[in-house]
Amino acid sequence: MSSVTENGDVTAGKPNEEKTYKKTASSAIKGAIQLGIGYTVGNLTSKPDRDVLMQDFYVVESVFLPSEGSNLTPAHHYPDFRFKTYAPLAFRYFRELFGIKPDDYLYSICSEPLIELSNPGASGSLFFVTSDDEFIIKTVQHKEAEFLQKLLPGYYMNLNQNPRTLLPKFYGLYCVQSGGINIRIVVMNNVLPRALKMHFTYDLKGSTYKRRASRKEREKSNPTFKDLDFLQDMHEGLYFDSETHSALMKTLQRDCRVLESFKIMDYSLLLGIHILNSHMKEKEGETSQNASDAKRPGGQKVLYSTAMESIQGPGKSGDSVVTEATNTMGGIPAKSHKGEKLLLFMGIIDILQSYRLMKKLEHSWKALVYDGDTVSVHRPSFYADRFLKFMSTRVFKKLQALRSSPSKKRCNSITALKATSQEIVYAVSQDWKDEKHGIITEGQSYSSLDEEVLGSRRRPDLVPSTPSLFEAASLATTLSSSSLNADERCQRDQSMLYSSSKGLPSSSTYTLEDSAIYLTSEQSTLETENDNASVLDVYL
Repeated sequence: MSSVTENGDVTAGKPNEEKTYKKTASSAIKGAIQLGIGYTVGNLTSKPDRDVLMQDFYVVESVFLPSEGSNLTPAHHYPDFRFKTYAPLAFRYFRELFGIKPDDYLYSICSEPLIELSNPGASGSLFFVTSDDEFIIKTVQHKEAEFLQKLLPGYYMNLNQNPRTLLPKFYGLYCVQSGGINIRIVVMNNVLPRALKMHFTYDLKGSTYKRRASRKEREKSNPTFKDLDFLQDMHEGLYFDSETHSALMKTLQRDCRVLESFKIMDYSLLLGIHILNSHMKEKEGETSQNASDAKRPGGQKVLYSTAMESIQGPGKSGDSVVTEATNTMGGIPAKSHKGEKLLLFMGIIDILQSYRLMKKLEHSWKALVYDGDTVSVHRPSFYADRFLKFMSTRVFKKLQALRSSPSKKRCNSITALKATSQEIVYAVSQDWKDEKHGIITEGQSYSSLDEEVLGSRRRPDLVPSTPSLFEAASLATTLSSSSLNADERCQRDQSMLYSSSKGLPSSSTYTLEDSAIYLTSEQSTLETENDNASVLDVYL
């Protein structure tokens, strides 16, 4: 008999061989779990509700389930076993905190056979998922179960303060005793829904020492990659809008501080990435919808269980990335460096590792051979800081809005003003050309104009043209400094363009044509509203 995962991977070491754990077949373990939980949860409903007391965290209830059955237990075809329940009242409170009713809890675990998952880790634990995709059941070692028992009072306090967390949600701790073997199991929330295909799955610790998926793991249909694989595949990281990024990082910081206070290290962030692709959605849409309907017949039964709810609550769903027609399954919207639209599912896992003597020794000998800061085993404070730094700088990044700076805007406006003023000067010069031709046709001589100048302004060389003077005066107030710089350059050439030798004040001239009509600009001392302005005088 072979045990097959939902992805079609055979989890046994050889074909036609069922996987075992502590010399116990996985089918027997699954059957014992369902029978034991069915009895204990049903028996717990007869106990009245009350506040959780400190001694409730250390209570252990036990029941014997023989294969032939008894007055209290049903008959079964598995070997005789004893089923222990740790802190039943405390875990009942945890389930109520997350909105899990006893009937829903029993239906999820006991109504259909449990589905065995492949284990990507090195712990050798067995993983089962319920048929409705709500709960994960994992076998744990004796030290991990003992540590969780000690952790329960602080875990209780943390959940009361903040139920929205990426930390594991524990719903029950049990033990199956059969043939002198203890198999301890814990029931947790399911981080990665099976209704959506995870195109990439990563187990991230923030360390680089041997953090690459093995060849055996890569050969699986849905492998779980590690830190170095992520840096290679997603070297630019994952991008979020500002609000989602802020909520995610605040949640990670708060959770890491809680783990640090409990002296917990060597935990991981389990990250599942689903790519929103139109071609894939067309192929998988009908299958995923049918699977979703079958696996979640009554809708979501667990509160704060999805990734989006864990970081910022159910009211915000990332409309900028996902359309209303898309079933996000509570995923967090994001984008890749290629611009692909993504849904992310995540949670912190493997938190039942405390920095005890064995972990301190493990870090010591690894630090002698390798860089001590790169190995995964480290003291809790350093581990938390390195974990957060890796997540904030290499994995999760914020989309930056493109905005032009005010200085650039001012530069652009000045450039536009200069261009506009130059166009106006060119248009006015064309009008002066037309006026010149009109004066010539009227037969006015330049000598008579010189006489008028001698009589009026003591300037025998040029005569003012009244209409052009007013036009130039109004134009001078709008010219930029760059347009006036041209007048200064022309002052150096005034000796070439002006040939008078009567000792008149120097003035700069613009030559319009080869004729003797000039446009002159001279500095005047007109005071207008306490402002010295350069007035442009035009003479014909």
